[in-house]
Amino acid sequence: MTLMESTSARTDTCASAPRAHPRPEGEDRYTISEVAALTGLTAHTLRWYERIGLMPHVDRSHTGQRRFTNRDLDWLAFVGKLRLTGMPVADMVRYAELLREGDHTFEERQELLEATRRDVRSRIAELQDTLAVLDFKIDFYAGARRAPERGLTT
Repeated sequence: MTLMESTSARTDTCASAPRAHPRPEGEDRYTISEVAALTGLTAHTLRWYERIGLMPHVDRSHTGQRRFTNRDLDWLAFVGKLRLTGMPVADMVRYAELLREGDHTFEERQELLEATRRDVRSRIAELQDTLAVLDFKIDFYAGARRAPERGLTT
Protein backbone atom coordinates (compact mmCIF):
# COMPACT_ATOMS: atom_id res chain seq x y z
CA MET A 1 0.00 0.00 0.00
CA THR A 2 1.36 3.42 -0.90
CA LEU A 3 1.13 6.57 1.14
CA MET A 4 -1.76 7.92 -0.87
CA GLU A 5 -3.77 4.70 -1.14
CA SER A 6 -4.85 4.24 2.47
CA THR A 7 -8.14 5.61 3.72
CA SER A 8 -6.39 7.76 6.29
CA ALA A 9 -4.05 9.18 3.68
CA ARG A 10 -6.93 10.42 1.56
CA THR A 11 -8.23 12.51 4.41
CA ASP A 12 -4.87 13.27 5.99
CA THR A 13 -2.68 14.68 3.24
CA CYS A 14 -4.23 18.07 2.59
CA ALA A 15 -2.98 21.12 4.39
CA SER A 16 -6.48 22.58 4.34
CA ALA A 17 -9.60 22.38 2.27
CA PRO A 18 -9.05 20.89 -1.19
CA ARG A 19 -7.70 23.43 -3.59
CA ALA A 20 -7.91 23.70 -7.34
CA HIS A 21 -5.22 21.83 -9.20
CA PRO A 22 -3.70 22.73 -12.56
CA ARG A 23 -4.97 19.47 -14.06
CA PRO A 24 -8.09 17.39 -13.37
CA GLU A 25 -7.91 14.04 -11.59
CA GLY A 26 -6.87 11.34 -14.05
CA GLU A 27 -4.88 13.78 -16.17
CA ASP A 28 -2.66 14.81 -13.27
CA ARG A 29 0.79 13.66 -14.23
CA TYR A 30 3.42 16.29 -13.49
CA THR A 31 7.14 16.16 -14.14
CA ILE A 32 9.58 17.09 -11.43
CA SER A 33 10.25 20.43 -13.12
CA GLU A 34 6.52 21.19 -13.25
CA VAL A 35 6.16 20.36 -9.55
CA ALA A 36 9.18 22.50 -8.76
CA ALA A 37 7.57 25.42 -10.60
CA LEU A 38 4.19 24.85 -8.92
CA THR A 39 5.54 24.46 -5.37
CA GLY A 40 8.62 26.64 -5.31
CA LEU A 41 10.68 23.65 -4.21
CA THR A 42 13.77 22.67 -6.15
CA ALA A 43 14.05 19.40 -8.03
CA HIS A 44 16.91 18.59 -5.66
CA THR A 45 14.60 19.04 -2.64
CA LEU A 46 11.89 16.89 -4.24
CA ARG A 47 14.41 14.11 -4.89
CA TRP A 48 15.70 14.46 -1.33
CA TYR A 49 12.15 14.20 0.06
CA GLU A 50 11.78 10.97 -1.87
CA ARG A 51 15.14 9.63 -0.68
CA ILE A 52 14.46 10.28 3.02
CA GLY A 53 10.99 8.72 2.92
CA LEU A 54 8.93 11.89 2.96
CA MET A 55 7.57 11.07 -0.51
CA PRO A 56 8.36 7.42 -1.21
CA HIS A 57 5.20 6.91 -3.26
CA VAL A 58 6.06 8.96 -6.36
CA ASP A 59 5.09 7.05 -9.47
CA ARG A 60 7.48 6.58 -12.37
CA SER A 61 6.85 6.53 -16.08
CA HIS A 62 7.99 3.58 -18.18
CA THR A 63 11.23 5.51 -18.77
CA GLY A 64 11.80 6.04 -15.04
CA GLN A 65 10.77 9.70 -14.93
CA ARG A 66 8.99 10.78 -11.79
CA ARG A 67 5.30 11.47 -12.31
CA PHE A 68 3.62 13.47 -9.58
CA THR A 69 -0.15 13.66 -9.05
CA ASN A 70 -2.58 16.13 -7.52
CA ARG A 71 -2.37 14.11 -4.30
CA ASP A 72 1.38 14.61 -4.33
CA LEU A 73 0.80 18.36 -4.70
CA ASP A 74 -1.58 18.24 -1.73
CA TRP A 75 0.97 16.30 0.31
CA LEU A 76 3.70 18.79 -0.59
CA ALA A 77 1.42 21.65 0.49
CA PHE A 78 0.94 19.90 3.83
CA VAL A 79 4.67 19.27 4.20
CA GLY A 80 5.23 22.96 3.44
CA LYS A 81 2.90 23.87 6.31
CA LEU A 82 4.76 21.47 8.61
CA ARG A 83 8.06 23.09 7.58
CA LEU A 84 6.63 26.52 8.43
CA THR A 85 5.80 25.26 11.92
CA GLY A 86 9.45 24.43 12.47
CA MET A 87 8.73 20.71 12.77
CA PRO A 88 12.01 18.81 12.46
CA VAL A 89 12.42 16.83 9.22
CA ALA A 90 12.80 13.64 11.25
CA ASP A 91 9.33 14.23 12.73
CA MET A 92 7.88 14.89 9.28
CA VAL A 93 9.38 11.63 8.04
CA ARG A 94 8.01 9.84 11.10
CA TYR A 95 4.57 11.29 10.38
CA ALA A 96 4.79 10.02 6.78
CA GLU A 97 5.83 6.58 8.04
CA LEU A 98 2.91 6.49 10.44
CA LEU A 99 0.56 7.53 7.68
CA ARG A 100 1.75 4.64 5.52
CA GLU A 101 1.26 2.22 8.42
CA GLY A 102 -2.47 2.92 8.47
CA ASP A 103 -5.35 3.99 10.63
CA HIS A 104 -4.06 2.33 13.80
CA THR A 105 -1.46 5.15 14.01
CA PHE A 106 -4.03 7.95 14.35
CA GLU A 107 -3.17 8.52 18.00
CA GLU A 108 0.58 8.82 17.41
CA ARG A 109 0.03 11.13 14.44
CA GLN A 110 -2.28 13.26 16.54
CA GLU A 111 0.33 13.45 19.31
CA LEU A 112 2.99 14.59 16.83
CA LEU A 113 0.70 17.30 15.51
CA GLU A 114 -0.36 18.39 19.01
CA ALA A 115 3.27 18.74 20.08
CA THR A 116 3.93 20.82 16.99
CA ARG A 117 0.86 22.96 17.73
CA ARG A 118 2.17 23.58 21.27
CA ASP A 119 5.51 24.69 19.82
CA VAL A 120 3.79 26.98 17.32
CA ARG A 121 1.61 28.54 20.02
CA SER A 122 4.67 29.13 22.17
CA ARG A 123 6.48 30.80 19.27
CA ILE A 124 3.41 32.92 18.52
CA ALA A 125 3.36 34.09 22.16
CA GLU A 126 7.05 34.97 21.95
CA LEU A 127 6.44 36.88 18.74
CA GLN A 128 3.48 38.72 20.29
CA ASP A 129 5.72 39.78 23.19
CA THR A 130 8.36 40.89 20.72
CA LEU A 131 5.75 42.81 18.74
CA ALA A 132 4.62 44.58 21.91
CA VAL A 133 8.21 45.70 22.57
CA LEU A 134 8.55 46.94 19.00
CA ASP A 135 5.23 48.79 19.21
CA PHE A 136 6.37 50.41 22.47
CA LYS A 137 9.64 51.55 20.92
CA ILE A 138 7.98 52.80 17.74
CA ASP A 139 5.48 54.78 19.81
CA PHE A 140 8.33 56.13 21.92
CA TYR A 141 10.24 57.38 18.88
CA ALA A 142 7.09 58.80 17.28
CA GLY A 143 6.40 60.71 20.51
CA ALA A 144 10.01 61.84 20.75
CA ARG A 145 9.83 63.32 17.24
CA ARG A 146 6.71 65.24 18.24
CA ALA A 147 8.43 66.56 21.38
CA PRO A 148 12.16 66.83 20.56
CA GLU A 149 12.81 68.84 23.71
CA ARG A 150 12.34 65.65 25.79
CA GLY A 151 15.41 64.08 24.23
CA LEU A 152 16.00 60.45 23.45
CA THR A 153 16.93 58.12 26.27
CA THR A 154 16.76 54.70 24.60
